[in-house]
Amino acid sequence: MEPGSSTLNFEEMLAVAIDEARSGLSEGGIPIGAALYDDKGKLLGRGHNRRVQDDDPSVHGETDAFRNAGRQRNYRDTIMVTTLAPCWYCSGLIRQFKIGTVIVGESQTFSGGIEWLRENGVAVFDMRSAECVEMMETFIAANPELWNEDIGE
Repeated sequence: MEPGSSTLNFEEMLAVAIDEARSGLSEGGIPIGAALYDDKGKLLGRGHNRRVQDDDPSVHGETDAFRNAGRQRNYRDTIMVTTLAPCWYCSGLIRQFKIGTVIVGESQTFSGGIEWLRENGVAVFDMRSAECVEMMETFIAANPELWNEDIGE
């Protein structure tokens, strides 16, 4: 799978994750959104970081989308789309269930585990989205303590 392939539009997929991130922000949470797709581009589940809203440190954007997708027989051909490079926790989820492709909105503000994912055979595409960078930089500047809590600092 490559960005811009005839059957998959990574920009459209990322737009769903961005919409989720904005929902999380509007709820007073951390603006990280995600979506899980099958290899044909069918949306399986979407979600956003709900740590603040649910008072649950395990509800990251990727885990919310993963849970909302429901049980799948196999994850190898699925695509996780996330507005920010996945943290180690979410990178572990991707590896545990052998999700084959990860589309990252941006890794400039946080690089997470994307190199580790690549080293372990996951296809990772960084879209370098200016919109995602701006959203995270603005949030981090306004909420440094909450951000540091989210990344375990």
